[in-house]
Amino acid sequence: MSGRLGDRFASALRYAHEIHRSDTRKGSSTPYVSHLLAVCALVLEDGGDEDEAIAALLHDTIEDHADEVTRVDLEARFGTRVAEMVVACTDTPPDYRGGEKPPWRERKEAYVARLRGKKYPGCRLALADKLHNLRTTVTDYRRQGDGIWKKFNAGKEDQLWYHGALVEAFREAGATGPLAEEFERCVTELRRLARAEGS
Repeated sequence: MSGRLGDRFASALRYAHEIHRSDTRKGSSTPYVSHLLAVCALVLEDGGDEDEAIAALLHDTIEDHADEVTRVDLEARFGTRVAEMVVACTDTPPDYRGGEKPPWRERKEAYVARLRGKKYPGCRLALADKLHNLRTTVTDYRRQGDGIWKKFNAGKEDQLWYHGALVEAFREAGATGPLAEEFERCVTELRRLARAEGS
């Protein structure tokens, strides 16, 4: 696509900032919008279009702010395709409206199963999201060691299972190219660090 993003993107950026303005990255004071912009950049660098860039900015709205944002809201503001991509990146059930989420492992297993059926580039946004999260995790692991697991809702073994399952799901979905390759390298590095820390 061309380097120009239009008014819809600008509107999505304002909306994302409004929804996530009080959010920070897990275990840090970094504004959450930094993650959204990083995922957006990865999607665009991989050839994504404006709808995908918009969905990247909004990909956590339903999951993290279900009391404020619904699929219907996103469809009305940004169209059906954007809303569908956001829903595909959401690991909470369709009827989730805030409060306590279902058990972590149950959500992740269902999410991985859905990814397997998303032929690439249909899962490009999910891959970009997981890659940026994983880059951050690897960087934090180098600084903090096993202490990083305390900030997550699941421990070391569950997290290592999840990332391995994502590798397989993205492969099955036909993901290739720089994003998929870097994700696999980061998973390998995370496992190496985990082994070194545990020895």
